[in-house]
This record gives sequence, C-alpha cells and structure tokens, in this order.
Amino acid sequence: MRAGAAAPRRRGWSTAGDYFGLVKFEHTVFALPFALIALLVATGGRPSRRVLLGVLVAMIAARSAAMAFNRLADRDYDARNPRTADRHLPAGRIGVAGAVTFTAASALIFVLAARTLNPLCFALAPVALTVVLGYSYAKRFTPWSHLVLGLGLGIAPTGAWLAATGHFAAFPLWLSAGVMLWVGGFDAIYGCQDVEIDRREGLRSLAVRFGVPGALGIAKGLHVLAVLCLAIAFRTAPAFGVTADLGLCARLGLVAMTLLLIWEHRLVRGGDLRRIDRAFFTINSWIGMLLLLFVACDIYLV
Repeated sequence: MRAGAAAPRRRGWSTAGDYFGLVKFEHTVFALPFALIALLVATGGRPSRRVLLGVLVAMIAARSAAMAFNRLADRDYDARNPRTADRHLPAGRIGVAGAVTFTAASALIFVLAARTLNPLCFALAPVALTVVLGYSYAKRFTPWSHLVLGLGLGIAPTGAWLAATGHFAAFPLWLSAGVMLWVGGFDAIYGCQDVEIDRREGLRSLAVRFGVPGALGIAKGLHVLAVLCLAIAFRTAPAFGVTADLGLCARLGLVAMTLLLIWEHRLVRGGDLRRIDRAFFTINSWIGMLLLLFVACDIYLV
C-alpha cells in the first residue's frame, strides 16, 4: 500500500488476533520483567496470588490501552508512512470505533485492577494512565519523546512495588529510572529509521533534532546511565538473609545487560539500520528476561 493511499474498507469482524497485533502484545516483555523484579524483591520472593495477579492484569491492561491509543493518535501518520501503512488501523483490519472501545476497556480494566491492590495504587491509576497515554502526543512537541515512552514503561516497577508494600522506597525508584533510560535509548535508535518521514510530517525525535549519528550517540549515553541506575538499585535493595543487597547473580545479570547493549549499538554502528529489528526487538526482549532470571536466582537459590 503506497503512502497516502486510502485505507481499504474493513470487512467482517475483527478477530482477537487482530487486537493482539494492534497492541503488539509480545512486546509486553519489555517492562513486565522489571515489574516482576520489583515485586519479588518487595516480597522476598513470596508475592501473594492476589497481588501477583493484580500486577499482571494491571500491567497488561495499561500497556494495551497505551498501545491502542498510540495507534489511534498516529493512524493518519501511519497511513502516509510506507513502513507503517499496513498497520491494523490504516490497513482497515480494525475500525476506529473498535480501537476506541478496546482502549477504553483496557483503561477501565487497569483502573479496576489497581483498585483491587490498595488505595494508593487506585489513587495513582489516573496519573499512570495520563503518562502512558500522553506519550502518543509527546512526539508533536519535544524531541525527547523517547524518554516519555521510557517513563510510561518505567513506572511499572514502582507500581508493582506499591502494589506489594503500599509505600515508596529507593529501590523501585532507581529501578524505574533505569528502565526509563533504557527504553528511551532503544526507542531513540528505533526512531532513526523514520527520520525523513518524521521531518516531513513535523514530528519530533532525537534523530530529527540531532541527526542519526547524534541520536545514536545520545542513545549510548542513555544506556550508560541506565546501567548505572540499575547498579544503584541493586545496592539499595532490601536485605535477603545475610546479604545487604542483591548479590552476585543480580550483578552478573547487569553484566549480561551491558554486553547485550554493547551488541545492540554495534549492530547500528555508523548509522547502519539494516539490522534494526534485531537491535530493537530481539536484544531488548532478552534484557528484561535475563535480569529477572538472575535476580530470581539471587532470591531463591543463593
């Protein structure tokens, strides 16, 4: 489908698979492992079934609402971009009314899930929704919109901690800061592939503002800061047994994350974006899962 062409008429009912595709459900692995890390640390590895289920439902619902809303906000831009013209809304596989309904239902499920956790989570639910939905318009106003996306995913660990404890602490805040910087960095890399189209459409990104080499350099800096924030988070974690913080396994996980980030930046070195899917999707999906695995080893095995 060429850019700017009218979307084909939607035929029949959209399937559940269409909606899973609309929100890229598989990308939940970016933030969910960090929420589970915070939950495991908060409970010493023994979260109640009620809290675990509530956190999982809230995470999935908030992310689904955010992604569907983003597709709604960007549907006209997506239709004019050859790379995104076959997405569900511009291609007509899902109608606007269906996407609006899905967004509203996901947001409602998130609020109800927060209500089952504790009063603080319920009170902060509208704030969280404002952040995750607001990202979709940030790119109209600031080249640092990547960090707004990072904030939207980064609040997940703090939310999980609040669900388990009902109060703030240093560990989840540092963990959230690390996630925000990590996501902001890899989203800055991903945004490089649309630099010309974003410039034409009047959208903001680090690549539009500083060029692709500049955006890649800033992404490196953000990832260095992300690793530092996570290292501080691990030093401020509550005690387990005789240890004063998360131990050797968690630190090995941080080393693994660092090596994966180095690999990610080597894949796009010199502005070569031909392997950006591997750099963006594959490597970043491994990072959270590996860290969760290493932290779980610290909690349950060491």
